[in-house]
Amino acid sequence: MDKKIAVLVIGAYGKMGKEVVHMVLNSDDLELVSIVDTSDNCTYNLPNEIFIGQNLQETIRLSKPDVVVDFTHPGIVLDNTLISLKERVAVVVGTTGLGENDLDRIHVAAEETGVGVLVAPNFALGAVLMMEISKQIAKHFSEVEIIEMHNPKKADSPSGTALKTAEGITKNLKSIPLIYDKSAARGKIVNNVPVHSIRLSGLIAHQQVIFGAQGQTLTIKHDSFDRTSFMPGVALAIKKVVACKGLIYGLENVLDL
Repeated sequence: MDKKIAVLVIGAYGKMGKEVVHMVLNSDDLELVSIVDTSDNCTYNLPNEIFIGQNLQETIRLSKPDVVVDFTHPGIVLDNTLISLKERVAVVVGTTGLGENDLDRIHVAAEETGVGVLVAPNFALGAVLMMEISKQIAKHFSEVEIIEMHNPKKADSPSGTALKTAEGITKNLKSIPLIYDKSAARGKIVNNVPVHSIRLSGLIAHQQVIFGAQGQTLTIKHDSFDRTSFMPGVALAIKKVVACKGLIYGLENVLDL
């Protein structure tokens, strides 16, 4: 049997972190070796052999993971990623909120160390397909808007998924849309695409991409009703990133699409 991929999860006590921990513990080819979380609020039991730390660099050196998985906060994800790369450990980033300058710094560090980093705004395979299909539809339309909906505790808006969707659509749109009303009520304009963010209790992660043309609309919709929907994508990213070098932005780049 091949050696299991050793995984360290940062933000392991958070909602997404808990799901990643559970997924890795129940995987046949992944092994949870350590977790890092600055909170003491652990609500589940871990096997005794799992190293629990609060300092990322120290935990990496003691537990020797192959991959670090980050589901933390936009304010600390860049530092976490750069520390991991400095220690020459591959990284899977699920935390959204990274800007272009942040991604540039990660790209440079990953190239210098020869280590892989996979940053994905969304790990749900259905959401990735929604973004890819929207790119193709955009070739035939010139008007589009995005509605994204998440729980109120989400730290960023618009969501990373909406930003990446808008970026991909804009490159393919039949023509540049004319936006006559740019008031705040019309949403945030991202690459000439209005994006509307909704934050309500009861939501997990949902997005609609609505295309319009004379006499018709076309809507592409994806819903994640449970955080387990992201776990197959996270597992795939972990397995792929260990064999990569440099920055990969988007799960679609490791899928056979």
